Amino acid sequence: MKIALVHEYLSQYGGAEKVLEALQELYPQAPTFVMFYDKNKIPARLLKGIIKTSFLQYMPFIKNHYRIYLPIMPLAIEHLNLDDYDLVISSSSAFGKGIITNPKALHISYCHTPTRYLWTDTHSYIIEGKYNWFIKAILPPILHRLRMFDQIAASRVDYFIANSENVQRRIQKFYHRDSEVIYPPVDIKFFKLSEKIGDYYLTGGRLVPYKKFDLTIKVFNRLGWPLKIFGTGPEMEKLQMLAKSNIQFIGAVNDEEKAQLYAKAIAFIHPQTEDLGITPIESMAAGRPVIAYKDGGALETVKEGLTGTFFNEQSWESLLETFLNFDQAKFDSQKIREYAEQFSLDNFKNKINSYVTKLQDINKS
Repeated sequence: MKIALVHEYLSQYGGAEKVLEALQELYPQAPTFVMFYDKNKIPARLLKGIIKTSFLQYMPFIKNHYRIYLPIMPLAIEHLNLDDYDLVISSSSAFGKGIITNPKALHISYCHTPTRYLWTDTHSYIIEGKYNWFIKAILPPILHRLRMFDQIAASRVDYFIANSENVQRRIQKFYHRDSEVIYPPVDIKFFKLSEKIGDYYLTGGRLVPYKKFDLTIKVFNRLGWPLKIFGTGPEMEKLQMLAKSNIQFIGAVNDEEKAQLYAKAIAFIHPQTEDLGITPIESMAAGRPVIAYKDGGALETVKEGLTGTFFNEQSWESLLETFLNFDQAKFDSQKIREYAEQFSLDNFKNKINSYVTKLQDINKS
C-alpha cells in the first residue's frame, strides 16, 4: 500500500506542524506533499523525507508574502498529483483537504479547524487585518469564492479526524460531516517538574490580537506582580508599550528554555479562545496549573481544581478577580503531570494507527 501525507505549507512551526511531524514518524516511507516550504523557518527534520511541492514553490515573494497567492491556492493544492497513492492523510486547517485523490484511494483528513478566516473569524479577518482600503474592498469576494471551494474540498474527504470536541462541532456545523476526536500530540517526556517554583507568572505564544495578551498585561499592570511573556509576533511592540516594568518580554525561546519557563512558573495564563490550545497542555506537562478563559479547547484540556482554574468573562476585570482568589498551594504538580499524560505523543500515534487500520479494514470490506 502506497501512503502519502499532505500539509498546506511549511513556513512556520506550530501545533499543526507537530502533528505532521508525528505522522511522518508513523509513516516514514510516505512522501509529504505541500504547496510550498521555507527551509529557514522550520526544523530540518520536517524536510528529511521526500517533499513534493506545487508550482507555488517557485513563485516570487512566496516565502515572506504568501498571502498574496491566496486566490490561487485552491489551484495549487489541486496541482499536486496523488494518483499513485492508496492512502492519503491530510493535515489541514485550510486547503490541504482539497487534494484530489484517485477514486479508490482512502482520504483521511486530520482537521485542525474549519478554515478560520472563512467561517468563524471571517468578519474580524477583514476588519482587524492590517490591510489598506483596496485590499479590504477586494477581500470579501475572494473569501466568498474560497468558501465555496472549502465546501467542495470537505466533500472530497472520506473520513475526518477532529483535533478536539470543539473542532468536531465546527466540522458538523460548517461541513455537515461526522468526525473522530484525536487530540494532537505534546512531547510530554520533554517537560520536567521543578523542585523550586519561581516568583513569576507565565504566558506566551504567537503575539497576535486574538490571543488577548493585552488582558493579562492590564491585570499585571495593576497587580505589579512579575509576569514573563515568551514568543514573538506582530503585536509585540504594541504590547511592550502597554506593559509596565514588572512585565518581561522573553522573545523567541527554544524548547529547552520554554520547558524551564513552564516548570518554574507559579501558573500559566491562557486568556484566549483556541480550537484546542497546546500551551496549557505544555504547562500541565511541567506540573504547573493553568488559569484559562472558560471557552474553546481549554474546556477539554483544563480540569477545574485539578490542573487549573477558569475565569468566566474575557475581560481584565474577570481575570483580575480570578488572580485575587488564586491559591497555587491547592495544586499538586505530580497530579497535574499525570493528567497531562493523556495528550502524549505516544498516545497520539497509537490512536492514529488504530483508527487508520480500522478504516482500512472497513474500506476493504
